[in-house]
Amino acid sequence: MLVPFFDLSRQLVSLREDVLAELAKVWDSGVFALGPAVGQFEREFAECLGLKHAVACASGSDALLLALMALNIGPGDEVVVPSFTFFATASAVSRLGATPVFADIDPATYNLDPKDVASRITERTRAIIAVHLFGQCAPMDRLMATVQSRQIAVIEDAAQAIGAQWVGRPAGGMGLVGCFSFYPTKNLGGAGDGGMLSTACDTLAAKFRLLRVHGMHPRYYHRMIGINSRLDAFQAAVLRVKLRHLPQWEKQRAENARRYFDLFREFQLDHILGLPYVDPAAKHVWNQFVIRVPEGNRDLLRTHLTEAQIGTEIYYPLGLHEQECFAHLGYAPEDLPETYRATREVLALPIFPELTYEEQRLLVGQIARFYHGRAAVPVQHTRKAAA
Repeated sequence: MLVPFFDLSRQLVSLREDVLAELAKVWDSGVFALGPAVGQFEREFAECLGLKHAVACASGSDALLLALMALNIGPGDEVVVPSFTFFATASAVSRLGATPVFADIDPATYNLDPKDVASRITERTRAIIAVHLFGQCAPMDRLMATVQSRQIAVIEDAAQAIGAQWVGRPAGGMGLVGCFSFYPTKNLGGAGDGGMLSTACDTLAAKFRLLRVHGMHPRYYHRMIGINSRLDAFQAAVLRVKLRHLPQWEKQRAENARRYFDLFREFQLDHILGLPYVDPAAKHVWNQFVIRVPEGNRDLLRTHLTEAQIGTEIYYPLGLHEQECFAHLGYAPEDLPETYRATREVLALPIFPELTYEEQRLLVGQIARFYHGRAAVPVQHTRKAAA
């Protein structure tokens, strides 16, 4: 690809020697599951985000599952989740026998709409999972106010939002529990799967640590039924090295976003395409840079860019309420109108830290070529896009 959607190799080259040195320490220690390396990473992660507890596990999906397990959520319970998100947000709910209740999104931020969430709360609602999508926090103050005085937990799915903030507070540090993913494409990505739970609650942190090792303590004595979800020490070693570079990568992603806004204005595309909106209360960390393409043109534009050897991705082609495995819940596609519209219009562009200005200019130039001579229909916005 002339412009890859994501090129991890550019990052790995510069980190190779530091990572290999840390991996060698783990190898020599002979401790490969949890152990000192994982404990040190947990402490550094918590300190980096200003959080009290950080508990590592095997994946971001497991983090969500462990959070729900620790809250004793199961059959008969409902959990309100966005439909416009990755599958794991809702699958964790279903795996425990609870019912995911899909809510619609704010069309500007793609995050949960607090008003729609409020309309879906019932006496069976036990939790809300607020996804911080694409690197921008959901409106946590409004979501927390929605459940005030009710016995409803707010879980943050911060898989795409490490380092993001809402009114100065960190993603993963506002709800009862925060869940993070270290999948390689994330802003802080490992060399495989990995996850983390964050909380200010001592009791919950202890429960997470117990549940991730089959509910076992001491060895071979099981207090509850847990799962096997230990972070490998090798992954902790890699992530400890990369954590030191996270602030610089955040700056590079923010600079790439700023350049996109400038280029779309320069090529007079800012009134044709829907550019990302950044809420004034948010610190956006740009896990993705997602534009809206008027319905009917998105797939054509993507084909045009692919033919020009430019990588793109669609997050997400279907709302979860449209997925076959959730058909039994009885949602019609347009029951969540903003989710339905977003799935037909969104297109993610490359924004990884090492992306160059020349690559961005080539990409935006190809979008301009696609629209040259076309009668483009502007996307309707509820708010003005802001860098």
